[in-house]
Amino acid sequence: MRLALLLTTMIACSTGQHDETAAPMPPPAQKPATPYVGPKVFVAGAKGDIQVNVEVVATQPKIQKGLMFRQHLPLDAGMLFLMGRENVWDFWMRNTLIPLDMLFIGRDMKVVGIVENAEPLTEELRTVGKPSFYVLEVNAGWAKQNGVGAGAQVRFDKVDETPRD
Repeated sequence: MRLALLLTTMIACSTGQHDETAAPMPPPAQKPATPYVGPKVFVAGAKGDIQVNVEVVATQPKIQKGLMFRQHLPLDAGMLFLMGRENVWDFWMRNTLIPLDMLFIGRDMKVVGIVENAEPLTEELRTVGKPSFYVLEVNAGWAKQNGVGAGAQVRFDKVDETPRD
């Protein structure tokens, strides 16, 4: 008898029978996302500034390695190369597993050109044929998706440009 009463109560609760005057249940508490506090690059796109959380590389060995051997790059992340001087830079995708967009940025903080959808695992040199001081690598398709093209304004936040060895 007790079991039958318990089952009836459980069925009544699970079929949506409830007290109409009861206050609605609040949504479960969600832990707020921890904001990214590291270096960022903001690029002006078709719908405003787009934030890219960046890993900054400035030494020759780190620049040469870049994103090699990485299997994943978060959608809002990238790698910022501080080249140290303005030049017409060539990049390749040797040992790079992720297709990338490469934004070449001048000393005036404007995008001078973009290599889109660079194919992984190739040694084909990619360049925009114009001098740049910085290069930002992001996931392939990022520039198109965000309406970013040559001439887009760029700004840095918490990027240390102190010369290194």
